[in-house]
Amino acid sequence: MTYYEKGVEKYQPEQQDPVTARKIEALKGALKDELVILGHHYQRDNVIRYADIRGDSLILSRKAAEMKKKHVVFCGVYFMAECADILSAEDQKVYLPDLQAGCSMADMADREAVEAAWEHLTSLSDATIIPVTYINSSADIKAFVGKHGGIVCTSSNAPKIFDWAMEKGDKILFFPDRYLGLNTALSKGISREEIRILDTLPDRSGIKKARVFLWNGYCSVHKYFEAEHVHALRERFPDIRIVVHGECKDEVVRESDHFGSTSTIIDLISASPKGSTWGVGTEEHLVRRLQRQYPDKTVMSLSEPGFQCATMSMITPGSLLQVLEEIRAGRNDHRIRVQNEIKSYAKTALIRMLTL
Repeated sequence: MTYYEKGVEKYQPEQQDPVTARKIEALKGALKDELVILGHHYQRDNVIRYADIRGDSLILSRKAAEMKKKHVVFCGVYFMAECADILSAEDQKVYLPDLQAGCSMADMADREAVEAAWEHLTSLSDATIIPVTYINSSADIKAFVGKHGGIVCTSSNAPKIFDWAMEKGDKILFFPDRYLGLNTALSKGISREEIRILDTLPDRSGIKKARVFLWNGYCSVHKYFEAEHVHALRERFPDIRIVVHGECKDEVVRESDHFGSTSTIIDLISASPKGSTWGVGTEEHLVRRLQRQYPDKTVMSLSEPGFQCATMSMITPGSLLQVLEEIRAGRNDHRIRVQNEIKSYAKTALIRMLTL
């Protein structure tokens, strides 16, 4: 039988090394008064089990701002740990278990290229352009946004942020994810003719016609989902509901029933009746976890097989244990530190988002 013929693949949780597990639990207990572990939904099962707080980027950003613990260990990727450091207090320290766990989307928008595009757009137009960066971006990019009167958004609050930006100005420069920007703009009633993807810089006429400029970035996981995957599931399961992440291609979103953040996906499936069938277009670790969490519902990946985020998967129980041992020993080998000038402007952009 194929994945779709079975309806759902019954995955087994990832195996735990009992020695590593005991050491992690012991250190968590010893450090409990000064330690919090944050875990993104896309983490491995054998890592996220240790998270004190689970969530998507918005939830974890809020929690990072609220944390009073001295040590914040972020099981996620680099830009998330940067956000936690930007929002943390002076006496707090933020750690990332694997410093190589980056984000290919965030790397697609570097400060030099963004500065050049900004200079081009603003030099050819008298309109007020509001820069908006997806939270999946570097601290340097967030600082650029904060410096130029802009704001950060997540996949949860992007529509609200677009409303804010259009009230503040005439046009939006959105980066780095073209698909979240496009899907959000379309959902706000902005026509395709008014949306320009910055694969090349437009001339004065092109700038005048556009209301939204999109950076040409994408998520290396969500770009793989296709409209054909939606059609294939609907043929096999006529009553299926399709929910996809906002980073998916616009044609995938258009063919789906719902789109939004990981929290949106979780909430929809959680609230659905027993016996309901769901096709989910997002990272595979979350899909598998939902399958096990809701055995009375059929939950399957939008495609066969699903896709995993390679950099999220770089965080392991072994690397988490190493960080906890370093904290206990008073070392800072995996600490994330954002430079003060960058932190100041980036925090401005993040606080603008959090106040909304």
